[in-house]
Amino acid sequence: MDAITSTRSKMVDGIFARLGYRDAEVECIMKEIPRHLFVDSAQEHDAYKDTALPIGFGQTISQPSMVAMMTHELAPRSGDKILEIGTGSGYQTAILSYYTPRLYTVERLADLSRRAQGLLESLNLRNIIYKIGDGSVGWESWAPYDRIIVAAGAPVVSDVLKRQLADGGRLVIPIGDRDAQHLLRVERHGDSFVETDLGECRFVPLLGTQGFK
Repeated sequence: MDAITSTRSKMVDGIFARLGYRDAEVECIMKEIPRHLFVDSAQEHDAYKDTALPIGFGQTISQPSMVAMMTHELAPRSGDKILEIGTGSGYQTAILSYYTPRLYTVERLADLSRRAQGLLESLNLRNIIYKIGDGSVGWESWAPYDRIIVAAGAPVVSDVLKRQLADGGRLVIPIGDRDAQHLLRVERHGDSFVETDLGECRFVPLLGTQGFK
């Protein structure tokens, strides 16, 4: 095992020790994904610290522990149709791509989307469908989705996203104001939606017609 792989493995082990639970599948995938490739070269020395890092355009790559927690709470199953809102660096995208034959991801910023696509394709992750546009409205063309994950803070859980969630599906989304949010897990049962508060978090704001203006 080379030094980078060893450091990455230790980071993942430490994250789940602090979270207080195990998720063998998420752990295995996170140990495979080279997070240092998803950050600016000047930030590579911090890539395996449990911290968010800037990726340009006022955006960040989330803390690895938050990525681990969100993936665990999303609980994707093999074959699920998954929608990701906020491609960003592509790091969370890479992890989710291991679960599904088709991952749909939406990014508002064209430069970020194209950069992430180039990197993910270089890693031979080619089961991802990209869209540049307003992620706050989801991606109606391919709905419904078994799982939806939102990597930006929204003011409310919009009815638009709820409608795109399949019966029995699950949505993980930060809800709050521009500066701080609570992470929610939303589960659909017919026309009912059950929300579980997973604790405080902090994300960049979700901009768009169903987000912040």
